[in-house]
This record gives sequence, C-alpha cells and structure tokens, in this order.
Amino acid sequence: MTRILYCIYQLIVALPLILLDSIFTSLTTVIGCWLGNGHFWGYYPGKWWSRFICTILLLPVKVEGREHLKKGQSYVFVANHQGAFDIFLIYGYLGRNFKWMMKKQLRKMPLVGIACEYAKHIFVDKSGPRKVKETYDKARETLRDGMSLVVFPEGARTFTGHMGQFRRGAFMLADELQLPVCPLTINGSFHVMPRMRDGKFVFWHPLRLTIHEPIPPKGKGIEFEKQTMAEAYEVVMSGLVPEYQGFVENPDQ
Repeated sequence: MTRILYCIYQLIVALPLILLDSIFTSLTTVIGCWLGNGHFWGYYPGKWWSRFICTILLLPVKVEGREHLKKGQSYVFVANHQGAFDIFLIYGYLGRNFKWMMKKQLRKMPLVGIACEYAKHIFVDKSGPRKVKETYDKARETLRDGMSLVVFPEGARTFTGHMGQFRRGAFMLADELQLPVCPLTINGSFHVMPRMRDGKFVFWHPLRLTIHEPIPPKGKGIEFEKQTMAEAYEVVMSGLVPEYQGFVENPDQ
C-alpha cells in the first residue's frame, strides 16, 4: 500500500514539479552562462535542482567526509556509478564546484543537454582518436583553469550494484597535472533507480555519499598513475555496503 501511495505521489505531485523546475533550471543556466560567469551559473542552478529532486521525492541523503576537501584545491573526483540518481547526489551534495565528464548522448536530452553545453560540462566523444583527444584537451583545460572534475571511471552504470573496472582517463589527467584524486562512494542509488528501470517510478531508499580522503600525487609516470587508480578503486569499494562488495564485470564497459 505504501508503495502504491508513493507512486501516486510521484505522478501527481513530484513529477509535475520536477518538470517545471527542470525547465526553470535549464533556462536559468543557459541565460546565466550566456550573460557571463559560467562557473557560477554552470553549477549553482544545477546544485539546487538536484537537491530539489531528492527532497521532493522524499529521499533521505547522508554525506560523509566533506572535511577532507581543502578550499581552493582542484580535485579529480572518481565515483562508482550505481544509477541515474548518482548525478543528483553528487551535483546536489558534494559541496564543490566542478565540471562533469559525461557521455555525449546526454547532449540530446531535452533541456538538460543544452544546459550542460552552456555550463561547459565535457561530453565524452569516443567516435575516433581525434574526438577522444579533443575531449581530454577540454578536460585538461578545465583542470588548469582551477576547476575540479567529476568522472565515473567505470564508463557506464552497473547492472548489478557491484563495481566494474576503472578506466585510465581520469587518472591519466590527474597524473599529468599532478592533482589529487578524491574517491567518492555512492550507496543507495542502485535501489532508487537502476539503469534497468530508466523512465519508471522511483523506489524510495536512502542515499549516501562518502567523500574519502584525497590521494595526493606520488610522482609522475604511468607506474604512479596505475598505483593511484588501484588505490582509488579499493577505497571506493571499501565504502560500499557489504551487499555490493566485490568486482562484477559490466558487459558494456
């Protein structure tokens, strides 16, 4: 009965308000970035949009470890990718201005895609070597500009709740620019809306974001890059609830 009432609430109350807020947020982001100060308008409207969505859907959010982040420091944040609500959890509650590295297919999303383009988030294009290079050139420029970057190094959402493999890209950038890598662990998003339920009703479940202690640069070179990637993987894994501990291969990585 509670499940049915929650679905009715989503349909009648939450969904219309989320749609209106999404339109308002997208327009605010596009107009604000067009007028100037893209770092402000590219972050804060999205932050409050994400918080609004979690709040209107009555999803409890817990954040741990913000004390590990230093003011003014750029980070390469790397997180496990449990589901669609990873976006709202990180955007709304990380508490740090950043740019996303996201799949280029998201550019086609109504409203959200154009807002992300104006906000200067980075669309990952893997259609050829030149496009891949352009993607990493943009990411490098973002980090050199003093901004942080958020990456899902698995490259795709999980089908099982478990973590797949990490890819090198984020760690290569961190190694090249000698920036700290900050691991993030997401719990609960897989229960709220896994990728198998895209576009369907949300399940109620608490969300938790754990901000681990950043991993400082240990040196420069591929051996240090691999070392940091392995350490970050273990740290992210350590924050998962026991149900989702352990590696499971993701077929579309």
